[in-house]
Amino acid sequence: MIFALSMMGLLGSLITHSYSAITAFVESYGYIAIFILMAMEASTLPVPSEVVLPLAGLLAEKGLLNLPIIFIAALLGAIVGSMVDYAIGYFIGKDIVYKHLRLFHIKKESLDNFDIWFEKNGIAAVFFTRLVPVLRTVVNFPAGFAKMNLKEFLGYSIAGFLIWDTVLLLFGYFLLSANSAVTVMASIGVFAILLYVIYRVAIRKIKKK
Repeated sequence: MIFALSMMGLLGSLITHSYSAITAFVESYGYIAIFILMAMEASTLPVPSEVVLPLAGLLAEKGLLNLPIIFIAALLGAIVGSMVDYAIGYFIGKDIVYKHLRLFHIKKESLDNFDIWFEKNGIAAVFFTRLVPVLRTVVNFPAGFAKMNLKEFLGYSIAGFLIWDTVLLLFGYFLLSANSAVTVMASIGVFAILLYVIYRVAIRKIKKK
C-alpha cells in the first residue's frame, strides 16, 4: 500500500513536470519537437510517450496541430530512436553495453530478465513489448545483441508503434478536456498508473519464464 502511494506521488510529480515542459516544447517547435521527443524515448532516454502523445492529441483537438502529421512525426521518431539502440547492441555488443547501463537508464536485472525472455520468444517479443510501457524501449538492445534481421526488427517494431501511437493520440484527441489543465493532468495520471500496472504484470510474467 505504501509502495503504491509513493508510486502515485512519484507519477504525479513526473506528470506535472512533464506536462508543463513537454507542452511548452511542442507548442514552440511543433512536429519537430514530437519527432525529437519520440526518438529520445525510443532510445531509452527518460521521455514518457504516455505524456507526449496524449498532449499532442489534445493540441490537435484544439486545432493547433494536424493529427495525421503528428502520427507520422511520432512514428519516424520512434523508428530512429529504436535504430540507435539496436545499432548499439548490434555493433558494440553486450559486454560493453552492460558496463555502461547508467547511460541508458536501464537496470541490469531488468535487461537480464528481458534478454532471456527475448531469446525464448524472439520476433514475437519485439512486437508485444512495443505495447508495454518501459519494456517497449528495452527490447532494442536484446534484438541488437542477437543480431536480429533488420527488416524483421523494423517490421514488427513498426506494427507495435502503430498500435501504441494510435491509442495514445486518440486518447488525447477524444478523451482529454481541452479546457482544464488540471483535468488533463489528472486524466493522464490515471492512464499512466494503468500503464504502470500493465508494466508490473508484464515484468512478473517475464521473470517466471
